[in-house]
Amino acid sequence: MSNPILKAPDGKPSDVERIKEESNYLRGTLKEVMLDRISAGIPDDDNRLMKHHGSYLQDDRDLRTERQKQKLEPAYQFMLRVRLPGGVATPAQWLTMDQLGNQYGNGTLKLTTRQTFQMHGILKWNMKSTIQAIHASLMDTIAACGDVNRNVMCISNPYQSEIHSEVYEWSKKLSEYLLPRTRAYHEIWLDEEKVAGTPEADEVEPMYGPLYLPRKFKIGIAVPPSNDIDVFSQDLGLIAVVQDGKLTGFNIAIGGGMGMSHGDKETYPQLSKVIGFCTPDQILEVAEKVITIQRDYGNRSKRKNARFKYTVDRLGVENVKEELENRLGWRLPEARDFSFEDNGDRYGWVKGLQDQWHFTLFVEGGRITDFENYKLMTGLREIAKVHTGEFRLTANQNLIIANVSEDKKQEITNLLNQYGMLNSQNVSAIRRNSMACVALPTCGLAMAEAERYLPLLMDKIDQIADENGLQNEEITVRMTGCPNGCARHALGEIGFIGKAPGKYNMYLGAAFDGSRLSKMYRENIGEEEILKELKILFPKYAKERLEGEHFGDFVIRSGVIEATTDGTNFHH
Repeated sequence: MSNPILKAPDGKPSDVERIKEESNYLRGTLKEVMLDRISAGIPDDDNRLMKHHGSYLQDDRDLRTERQKQKLEPAYQFMLRVRLPGGVATPAQWLTMDQLGNQYGNGTLKLTTRQTFQMHGILKWNMKSTIQAIHASLMDTIAACGDVNRNVMCISNPYQSEIHSEVYEWSKKLSEYLLPRTRAYHEIWLDEEKVAGTPEADEVEPMYGPLYLPRKFKIGIAVPPSNDIDVFSQDLGLIAVVQDGKLTGFNIAIGGGMGMSHGDKETYPQLSKVIGFCTPDQILEVAEKVITIQRDYGNRSKRKNARFKYTVDRLGVENVKEELENRLGWRLPEARDFSFEDNGDRYGWVKGLQDQWHFTLFVEGGRITDFENYKLMTGLREIAKVHTGEFRLTANQNLIIANVSEDKKQEITNLLNQYGMLNSQNVSAIRRNSMACVALPTCGLAMAEAERYLPLLMDKIDQIADENGLQNEEITVRMTGCPNGCARHALGEIGFIGKAPGKYNMYLGAAFDGSRLSKMYRENIGEEEILKELKILFPKYAKERLEGEHFGDFVIRSGVIEATTDGTNFHH
């Protein structure tokens, strides 16, 4: 029996709830409007539904003013995101994405912070061909966005191959098990014929129901000691428990999420709380029941307060745990001991189990393209043609050329060298730990630059680090163009959130292992003020730090900033 204390918030449902309700299970009028060539855009109602199919309508904001002057509609284009559990792709799939990015996209690929491919610049009349080609390569874009469970992340570290392989299989099972059951995607994009007669609601979406979730839902699996997927940032985090070299189960953490809104203290980033343990064969049931709690008790009135983290904080973590146990019909055992050391990637060649080699490539901003003096996209295309292992996209926007056999290693090393990818590794430790969201020109939410600007800022931060002997010091830097949190800004030891063109809120004090949020240090500052602050902080850190002390820990211990002990005091 459900806990009578638990209630969903009162209030009129948001407009998005109406759109979902009227959509006939995510169909809307998408099939018809995508055939309309009068406009390159689509109506807002259909754009809201489009997210559930893995896409957002965007426009090129660099061209927006000029097009307005010419009385033209915005330069509409679509962003398309692939569902890629655990970030694992075959060489053939890489080549498919490369080809589509050049044929239909803007000539680039983006490796996202959720371990998947993102394409930008696709015109409306090319969307169907693009999705069909992705489907033919045994990938899809279903539920890569929208009010459902999104791409399931898992540790990209292949050096613990046997455990990683097992965990990766669970990420795939979770991803498939939690997919929406509507056939709308197949009808609209893959020309599947609609079955005559509309099924009853509980037959179409037995878990989600006709309104799906109040907001997006994210799941990630980490394997200690690496927290490379920032497991505490997930709505549902699963922490692998390994004993005697075997996966015995997962600790369950609920209620994480990075997004917030400027000036609204009722919104905040939050870290998930560990509530118990389950065996591997129980995680599908646990995930489903957690999702149904969010379905039933999440805020459908205010989307800004609709993420699961707010549901957990409003109802209380113990009450949510009790409700989960009621729905499962069994009690969660106590969580097992675990510890994390970092949330970054290991670069260069590393030999794993079974004599397989893995090369982790630093990809600044996750952008795969051919730069003027660095033909990254071409080089990776040539590697994909000869590679017989896998590509693994990391949660830090980097790329692992994984499972390279001994006899293939030299051939791939030669290609890495030929296209300058070995030289690209010669960057500072702080730059290797930097990350930025897309922001301008394509993201409609961006208030400031991120991906295009962070490398330029890092040049100057590197110089200050070098002057203080910190060039080899691992410090996480995260930048987002808005407070939505796509680059997990609140988990950066140094974080920047876009406030206006050229202006950022600067945050300090997150934990290097992803276990503590940052806190705002300076508000609405530009580059000059950012560098001025770092010219004070870096020398202080260099001289006064303790042995092995990370920057985020130092600024708290030395009184530079107060620790954020919970998301609810993030703004204090």
